[in-house]
Parts: sequence; C-alpha cells; structure tokens
Amino acid sequence: MKQYNDIVRHIRDNGDKRQTRNAITRAVFAHQMRFNLEDGFPAMTTKKLAFKAVKSELLWFIEGSNDDNRLKELVGKDKTIWTANAEADYWKPKAEFDGDLGRIYGVQWRGWRGPDGTVIDQLAKVIEKIKTDPYDRRLIVSAWNPGEIDQMALPPCHMLFQFFCSSDGKLSVHMVQRSCDMFLGVPFNIASYALLLAMVAQVTGRTPHECVITLNDAHIYEGHLDAVEEQLSRDPFPLPKLWLNPEIKDINDFTMDDIKLENYEHHPSIKAEMIV
Repeated sequence: MKQYNDIVRHIRDNGDKRQTRNAITRAVFAHQMRFNLEDGFPAMTTKKLAFKAVKSELLWFIEGSNDDNRLKELVGKDKTIWTANAEADYWKPKAEFDGDLGRIYGVQWRGWRGPDGTVIDQLAKVIEKIKTDPYDRRLIVSAWNPGEIDQMALPPCHMLFQFFCSSDGKLSVHMVQRSCDMFLGVPFNIASYALLLAMVAQVTGRTPHECVITLNDAHIYEGHLDAVEEQLSRDPFPLPKLWLNPEIKDINDFTMDDIKLENYEHHPSIKAEMIV
C-alpha cells in the first residue's frame, strides 16, 4: 500500500489548509491510485481493516437497501458506520422511518428512477453487458443523482464507477470519489471496490485485475493527524488473499459467509473520530 502512504504524506506536508463544512482539513485535488488484485487484496496492514464492516456494507448496497436496521443485521451489531448519519439532526425530519437513510448508494445502484418513473437497475444492467458486450464503453454505475441529493442522509462520496474488460479475460474497475477522508474512509473504500471488482469478475467469468480510484478532494482532518503519524510509522505486512465462494454465480447470492480474507496480518487498529 505504498501509494496510499505516499499520498497521505503528500497531503500532510503540502495539503491546502481550509475550514470546511465540518472541520479543518489539509487537502489536495485529484490523485489516483491503482491496485492490481493479482498482487494480493489491498487491505490496510498498518492498521486493522474492519473487513466485516466492508463486506456487510457492500452486500447492503447490492441489496439496494437504505435501512440502517438491515445493515445492523448483516454486521451483527447495534450500531453501524451509517448510524450517525441516520440519527443526524439535519436528516431526522426527512426520514420516513427509524433507520431510514433515504435514496443513498444502494438505492441508486439498484433502483434509479427515470424521468418517466421507470426503475433502472444499473448494477444488473452493467453485469449483463459485461457478459454480452464486454467492450462496451458504457459499463457505468452512478450514485450521484442531482435530482435526489436532498433525499439522501449523505450525498455519495464514491459517486461513480466504470468497468473495463480486456481481451485476455480480465476485468478492471475505476471509481471516482468526490470527498476522501484519507485516514478513516479511503482504506475502507479501497477494500470495498476491490471486493466489488472480485465479485463482479466471478459472476461474469472474468479475472479481477486493477482497482483504480481517483481521489478528488483528498483530505486529512486536523483531528486525525496524530493517528496518521502513528500509521505512517508502521512497517506494512504482505497483502492478504481474498476468498470468494466459487459456487456463487449471481451477484445477489453472496452472503457474509461467502467472503473471507486469508492470511491477513496487520498492526492494531488506530482509533479516530468519524467526522459527520
């Protein structure tokens, strides 16, 4: 994960210091990272990755859910990474039920509303296209729906992704992220999209190749600087391997037990406040 560490150091040393909506940050604009899954699964090793949270959230997105109660069921806890958003004062008056998060990621992926009221399952359409027309240049899923931003507890940070099929049977994905919390969020996002790539590759009969992420507003919160220094001081371990149940051939059939990290060696977790 050298490239992640290099970007974090660059932001720490050269980032533009600004008072933003929720805190002071140091930020740079539009940096890119590329992870080849053939080299191992890009899970952070300089601190513990909450992989159970990664896979539960991704399965929740794939279900098309916007219910924090369902995410609690998947992860097996009474609080999730979305609970603070579900309970935020700015959102509660809009929520239709306790735990409602509005028309967030999974809803847009699986139930985008067209202007005529039709429901578009973007993810299903892209997977079918990969199978039938792999060199199509429209293998895109967007979570950024300008007409429904005010109906979301949190506008999407990772807002768009596109797949690329090579002639040798490999599949890559490129994700664009508008807002990038480098310490807490980005390691989670890297693992999430690498996992999504591997899952889509399996159900389309392809080999997962590169997970590419463009970080637009890439920032470190001032309150995370001590945690960043601790993480950067640690030596990384070899990357783990991802195991997916080979029997799964439909993206909707994956469960928590069908996804595992093997030989994951890591340093202890580092606590830092999630800034909403």
